[in-house]
Amino acid sequence: MIIVRPIREQDREALWHIATQTGAGFTSLPPERTLIDDKLEWALNSFNLAATQSESSHPVQKNALYLLVMEDTTTGEVVGTAGIESAVGLDAPWYNYKVNKQVHASQQLQVYTMVDTLMLCNDHTGCSELCTLFLLPAYRHSKNGALLSKSRMLFLAAFPRLFADDIFAEMRGYSDQDEVSPFWEALGRHFFAVDFAKADQQSAVDKAFIAELMPRHPIYTNLLPDDAREVIALTHESTTPARRLLEAEGFHYTGYVDIFDAGPLLESRTRDIRTVRDSRQYKTIVVDHNTNDQRLWLMANDELSNFRCIMGNLSFEGLEYVRITQEQADALCISEGELLRVVPLAR
Repeated sequence: MIIVRPIREQDREALWHIATQTGAGFTSLPPERTLIDDKLEWALNSFNLAATQSESSHPVQKNALYLLVMEDTTTGEVVGTAGIESAVGLDAPWYNYKVNKQVHASQQLQVYTMVDTLMLCNDHTGCSELCTLFLLPAYRHSKNGALLSKSRMLFLAAFPRLFADDIFAEMRGYSDQDEVSPFWEALGRHFFAVDFAKADQQSAVDKAFIAELMPRHPIYTNLLPDDAREVIALTHESTTPARRLLEAEGFHYTGYVDIFDAGPLLESRTRDIRTVRDSRQYKTIVVDHNTNDQRLWLMANDELSNFRCIMGNLSFEGLEYVRITQEQADALCISEGELLRVVPLAR
């Protein structure tokens, strides 16, 4: 069975293997061993600290990372990861570009020109972020990607006190078959004098250098080459399915893009995410055989350190109970009568 659960110390080598498969532009999981070890420690400490806090202690846990992994229980292999950062930009600046409109007009000359500009900003400081979503190619089937991504949303629904009211996800921007970003070549390279992969990797270590080198005044996009201007807010081909999934959940583009590859940033109110909003809790009844209904449901417990999420078939009994199989109950680490959070996988 495929399950999603919190990362553990024993997953260190599996996380490193996943990081080596991500490729350029995937800044939240770079193939740098020290950074991966640090990220694992950050996640483990975040889960441990959250588990010691009471419901009323802190509405948002600052600078925490909740990293989940997908495991194939048949083989014991960890095949993917997905995370949520509780609040970005609180210990180091978090930058992106805001795409604005600038109008130049003269009645005397009968000239009216409207152009897009890019302005460096920190507007999302304090917001939560969906991040670090990656699934090994061999498992990109059978709706595993949807399970991995949406498991984070059931985690949000179960533990709203740990997160901000607003949440976003930064999409990987366009790059060509040689992993070259036209946007970076037209803009960033002039200020950093390094190639895209190196600058992208450095941003995972310390984003403060961005403020030191990038211009603070607006950048007029009509001064950029056509190939750079055309990819602003364009999503990388491999990330397009993730974008469609988030848009179906209610996320939308509001005019913010990444400063390196101009990938779009999608936003939502946390409580307005479809999976968060529509999920309901039911008491469980464990049965030998389940329904023949082929609809897929997401199911999760509400245990923090022992969080589990799966997808599968189930059936309902009245308004308070849901029937699941013993195999599902074991995967979810719950017993009959305990609460289970349920939501349809798709609308």
